[in-house]
Amino acid sequence: MMTLDELRRFFATEFPQSTVVIDAIDAGAARVRQPVGDGHLRPGGTVSGPVLMATADSAMYAALLSAIGPVALAVTTSLHIDFLRKPPAGRDIVADARLLKLGKRLAVGEVTLYSGDSNGPVARASITYSIPPRR
Repeated sequence: MMTLDELRRFFATEFPQSTVVIDAIDAGAARVRQPVGDGHLRPGGTVSGPVLMATADSAMYAALLSAIGPVALAVTTSLHIDFLRKPPAGRDIVADARLLKLGKRLAVGEVTLYSGDSNGPVARASITYSIPPRR
């Protein structure tokens, strides 16, 4: 229900603090990229967990809005993440999100996160969103 350009404008307007880049969307799916700088790292030279969680959440929000349109008050009600590998510094985090179930009030999806062009995922997340009632 939203084009890529519409979704990018929505994010820029509603979340000006966000630094994720929305690379692609499809109905119920999205790919976002988080450029990684020194401020995203934890001791040991790895991307911090909160950065991975925020990237996963942004990807799922983009996937959800690609399916339902610009609903600013849709909110995360649950986010579970498994950290699988150490994502190194100097590589963008790429998140692929897809909806598994879209209901009237809840949406459930999964996100796989990669470090740059690595073959294996660095994390995976399952996320549930609450969708406010339409007025």
